[in-house]
Amino acid sequence: MDTVIKNVTVVRPDAGPDAGELLDIGIADGKFVRIEAGLPVEGVANVVDGAGLLAFPGVVDAHQHWGIYNPLSEDTTTESRASAQGGVTTGLTYMRTGQYYLNEGGPYREFFPKVLAASQDRSYVDYAFHLAPMMNQHIDEIPALIEEFGVTSFKIFMFYGSHGLHGRSSDQSSFLMTPPDERYDLAHFEFVMRGVQAARERFPDLADAISLSLHCETAEIMSAYTRLVEQEGTLSGLAAYSASRPQHSEALAVSIAAVLADETNLANINLLHLSSAKAMRAAMLMAKTFPHLDFRREVTIGHLLADIDTAAGIGGKVNPPLRPRADVEALWEHLLAGDVSWVVSDHACCKDEKKFGDPREDVFAAKSGFGGAEYLLPGLVGEGTKRGLSLRRIAALTSWNPAQRYGLGSKGTIAVGYDADLALVDPNRSFTVDPADSESTQEYTPFDGFEVGATVTDTWVRGHRVLTKGVVTGEPTGRYVARPTTVTPAAGR
Repeated sequence: MDTVIKNVTVVRPDAGPDAGELLDIGIADGKFVRIEAGLPVEGVANVVDGAGLLAFPGVVDAHQHWGIYNPLSEDTTTESRASAQGGVTTGLTYMRTGQYYLNEGGPYREFFPKVLAASQDRSYVDYAFHLAPMMNQHIDEIPALIEEFGVTSFKIFMFYGSHGLHGRSSDQSSFLMTPPDERYDLAHFEFVMRGVQAARERFPDLADAISLSLHCETAEIMSAYTRLVEQEGTLSGLAAYSASRPQHSEALAVSIAAVLADETNLANINLLHLSSAKAMRAAMLMAKTFPHLDFRREVTIGHLLADIDTAAGIGGKVNPPLRPRADVEALWEHLLAGDVSWVVSDHACCKDEKKFGDPREDVFAAKSGFGGAEYLLPGLVGEGTKRGLSLRRIAALTSWNPAQRYGLGSKGTIAVGYDADLALVDPNRSFTVDPADSESTQEYTPFDGFEVGATVTDTWVRGHRVLTKGVVTGEPTGRYVARPTTVTPAAGR
């Protein structure tokens, strides 16, 4: 063993701290090798006293956006540092061709190597990418992306059909940088599904790790309601933005996605960042209607903690929007009932100079998205335990479930043979959110002034300590993870 962490309460998705037993964690060559009480420390280079803190498996944050508003090379460093503050040890970040990100079109065979080069040797956490097939050629490239690059998860942005990233848009070809004779529409979504399913059939041994994720909002509904909200002029701020992208727009898109998945026999479907009671109700109904499909349902920490009235200003603009408190409470009800598969940050750093338009208070002139990975695990532990969410369930929601779905078989729990990714959490130490304390380059946060009921004190990524007593330490040793990964036997066990 090269590292031993003494006296911690180990939290795992299949075993928790109910008995309150203090254990030691032994690490060698980046893997967990021993987990038991009273480990010897003679000759061990790094011995850390965990002081009875909770030891969670490192968070697999399955939804981030590095490089959307800032250069990817910059975001990879700064936003991975912020991730480590939130107990995140693996970030899965969405990437596509078109405006924003690298601002390039073309085939992924040419585009994706640039993504890997820009992020290499810069991250403090391990990372992987979800890719979005934006044009027909990308669908044809899916098998190569799986086989050559280890990308096993793909995405559809349903609202891009006639709605831009921040609001109205009918100019697809320049925004998405797709061929002028192609449309990013329902037919394209169907063909993407057929392409992903064909890949699952082509690689049967990898099929469980190959999935398709969908941002479920309906462009036509949002465009119409945006006009109504602006014409009426009675709402402003986040309330106006939520009304312009109404909850039934999400529900309708969820239903369409389910019908297309059934039509194409694509079982592995992930419904991203569901934000409302109507969206969640539609997702549960579709699961009941199509029991042969394996729907997974994602919720963000932002939609669980903030609402249109409590968020600190229009910096909380995001897609889908933050919602009224009734929707927040509905999400918590579903979470406690076991209807939510995992919780993510949807971290997208957008600096002040880019976030806000002119006038600054006009929500429709602002950019969409904000950071939040640094509050993911402490926010869920703090608020979740108050509401009766077990620590085991938190470990499943933040680590095990997304790791299993997205082909990260060597991550997601604290067990012999798994990657030595973990975070120490003090459940009795709260803090008040101040954006100045974040390693992110975003100068504001919609959580400004929020009281978070737990604190991540230390984070390890494959045995490397990247957060020490709340301070990011060491060098960026995070790796690109080609998927799927598997557990390897641990030495000395």
